[in-house]
Order: sequence, then structure tokens, then C-alpha cells
Amino acid sequence: MGVLKKFEQRLEGLVNGTFAKVFKSEVQPVEIAGALQRECDNNATIWNRERTVVPNDFIVELSTPDFERLSPYSGQLGDELSAMVRDYAKQQRYTFMGPIKVHLEKADDLDTGLYRVRSRTLASSASQAGPGPGPAPAPAPPTGGGGGYGYPPSAAPPMPAAPPPGGGPGPASAHPQAGQPGAAPVPGAQTRRWIEINGTRHQISRPTMVLGRSTDADVRIDDPGVSRRHCEIRTGTPSTIQDLGSTNGIVVDGQHGTRATLRDGSRIVVGSTTIIYRQAEG
Repeated sequence: MGVLKKFEQRLEGLVNGTFAKVFKSEVQPVEIAGALQRECDNNATIWNRERTVVPNDFIVELSTPDFERLSPYSGQLGDELSAMVRDYAKQQRYTFMGPIKVHLEKADDLDTGLYRVRSRTLASSASQAGPGPGPAPAPAPPTGGGGGYGYPPSAAPPMPAAPPPGGGPGPASAHPQAGQPGAAPVPGAQTRRWIEINGTRHQISRPTMVLGRSTDADVRIDDPGVSRRHCEIRTGTPSTIQDLGSTNGIVVDGQHGTRATLRDGSRIVVGSTTIIYRQAEG
């Protein structure tokens, strides 16, 4: 059973179904859980061949209405999200520098249904010896940025002093993950593009990709609020999304319109379905 599915099942039994009522808002717990998984993936730092460190302190920023609705349950929700991150890290063989914590915060610049995730790596006293000689890593400040999750820490944990066995290059020479902000372009590299819908990845391998409810669409979305040919993603520099005369239109990063520019991490809403656009070099 997948980590997100187990997370949803645990939530169902909390507070005699209270969570089921609370989460009828636009922000769903599984969306936040998926964002935390991506935050770990995007900010994973390779220490050596046996250890990849990911953030352990997360802040989920919510709009004022969503925060007021969820804050009475923030303790239990934070515990469940922390458990989900722990399960996911175990599955991916990630490690942490300290205990996992997830906090909810109010952000006045967000509309209902929109959220951001920030993260940092905080070392506990038990981990201050580190994986190698040298001073203990200082806590990294939380990341900023105005565009959703996926922003790497401004100060990553220091690398081990000695290179891993085998004669290969040490971790200090490892490149940032392709496609992350701050990663240097790789000469001759091609841009990979894909979308994520309910945890499923769909590669964009052609200049255009049509999304809709029709079986003729490149990606079929089984949602009554989605038109048969709802919208089209067009690859380029930059990539764009175009509404194809749908009934309900498209919302991209909180803005309703008929056409929008896409960036890595853009959040597209069609009907009641959320789509995440991703791209990376390599």
C-alpha cells in the first residue's frame, strides 16, 4: 500500500470523522502530504553513497480561511503529516538530522485553496557528531520564495571531509538536482517535462498534450467538471497552457484565465482536479 493511501486511511479514523468535515475546503490533506514528499525529493542532499539527508522541519503556509478552519486540528494533523514523511523517507532511504516537525502558518497573500511549503534542516543534539569529522552543522534558515514548494534550503548541511570509498568524486562535487532553482544548466541537456495528477506521473513527450474527459485526449481526466477537450499544454521556452473552450476554464497558480505560462511546480486546477506541472534539465 502506498504511503499517501496509508496517510489518508489514518486520517479517516481521527476525531470521529471531524477531519472529513474540516477538509471539505479546497486544500486537501493528501495535497499537502504530496507536497511534503516533493519537498524532500527536491531538497535531498547526498552526503555519501550510504546517506542522503532531507529536511526535517516543514512549514505549511495556508490562506486565512483555510488556516482558521484547520488550526484547531494542527497538532493531530502535524503528527500525521510527520508520520507520513517518516514513512516516505524510509521507503526512499532518506535520513534526517533531527526529529520531524510539520507546522501550519497563516499567509495573508494566499487565496483559499492555495498553499506553500517551506523546509529546513535542523540538527538535533544526537546528530551533532555528524557522519564525519568537523563541526556540527548549523541549522539552515527556512527557505523563502513566492512560488509554492520545491525551493532548496539556502544553507545545506556540510559534506563529509573524506570522499567515499571507490576512488570516485566526493559528495562535495555533486551537482544540484537538475531543474532546481540554482542548478547550473547542463550543456546540451534536454528539458524533461511531465505532469502529476493524483500521484501519477504523465510524461510530456510531444510538442502538445491535450487534457480532457474524452478518451481521445492525450491524458484522460475522469472529472465531471472537466470538458471533453479541456486544455492543452504546449512545450517551449517557456511552456504554456491554453484553454480549449472548456465550460469551467483553467486556474493556474491561483489565477483564472484562458492562457498562462508554466514554470516548474505550477499548480493547474481543472474542474475539481489539481495538476502539477514539472520540468527538469537532463
